[in-house]
Amino acid sequence: MAARRLLIVEDEFLIRMTLAEVLADDGFEVVEAGDGDEALAALQREPDLAVMLTDIQLPGSLNGRELAARARESRPNLPVIFMSGRPDPDAVTSPFDLHVNKPYLPSTMSAAVRRLLGDS
Repeated sequence: MAARRLLIVEDEFLIRMTLAEVLADDGFEVVEAGDGDEALAALQREPDLAVMLTDIQLPGSLNGRELAARARESRPNLPVIFMSGRPDPDAVTSPFDLHVNKPYLPSTMSAAVRRLLGDS
């Protein structure tokens, strides 16, 4: 079975790198983006993404909520995990969403991805 592809959108390089490494070690293929604009380009290039993990506060023209809304214009059922250091009750707007508070353990994110994909 082919590895499932994930998009991680996180502007903090070390957080993004660590999360990507953990998820890759857990058998996922990871695509990375540092802001919403990079993420939109990745969504266009990568039609087989299974889940998007995004920080809510991002540099550039789109925050994580806006990015998810744009992504769902063409992929209405795309599961999204919102990551934030601040509680954000408005982030989760779909049954395909999860919100994970920072700081988190990498194993928490892996479990969240698997839960969204029905692998738990």
